Amino acid sequence: MLIDSHCHLDFSVFDGDRAQVLTRAITAGVAAYVVPATTAASFEKVLTLSRESIQVYAALGLHPYFMSEHDDEALTALRNALNNTPGVVAVGECGFDARLPDPQRQWQLFDAQLALAREFSLPVIVHCVRANDQVAKHLREACLPRGGIIHAFAGSEVQAERFLALGFVLGLGGSVTYSRAQKLRHVVSRLPDEGFILETDSPDMPLSGYQGQRNEPVRVKQVAEVVAELRATSVQHIGELTTANVRRVLQLNV
Repeated sequence: MLIDSHCHLDFSVFDGDRAQVLTRAITAGVAAYVVPATTAASFEKVLTLSRESIQVYAALGLHPYFMSEHDDEALTALRNALNNTPGVVAVGECGFDARLPDPQRQWQLFDAQLALAREFSLPVIVHCVRANDQVAKHLREACLPRGGIIHAFAGSEVQAERFLALGFVLGLGGSVTYSRAQKLRHVVSRLPDEGFILETDSPDMPLSGYQGQRNEPVRVKQVAEVVAELRATSVQHIGELTTANVRRVLQLNV
């Protein structure tokens, strides 16, 4: 059994064939999907998907990529949603992206969401691009009760160890399937069994061989195959490990 721990099934690119996308994934052995919201406007669609399918789990957060959509009411909307919606498994997708403008506002929004995660005793799903050390510092200072997931991890072995020590697991997705990602592949080969999970970030982060195509949760199986090869083990074993890790971190009942 496999879990896609990070896929944006609410995005409009799936509106025409969402049921078929899920069917393809289920046929490949993908039993559950974590769908992180990115804006306050997306909360209801994400929650509706989770209500309509017991295999879909909702996380709610404000993604740094959409800063222009996070007005003064967005954090209030997030707090209200967390307070009034049972079954939300994490705060996220939240975080920091060094490629994007307005870093001060990004950090303020990230810290505010970490405070909500602490208040509601939820894990966080963290978007972190070219800022592993700084993000780790903010996470350490937040004193979160339940850790969470570093989405699309692409850092060094030292940075990986730092996140693991803070109670986080590392999301492995399309990046690990590229042969040129030698440093990441080396880190993946050395991670502890309890330290990683699988994801696709669908419809983004296409795997090697699928560049320019819409990503789908079915391809989490191919991520598992690459990780199994790097760790000299079976796909079944990787599925068992990562399913247990997602269950533990997000307290899923799958």
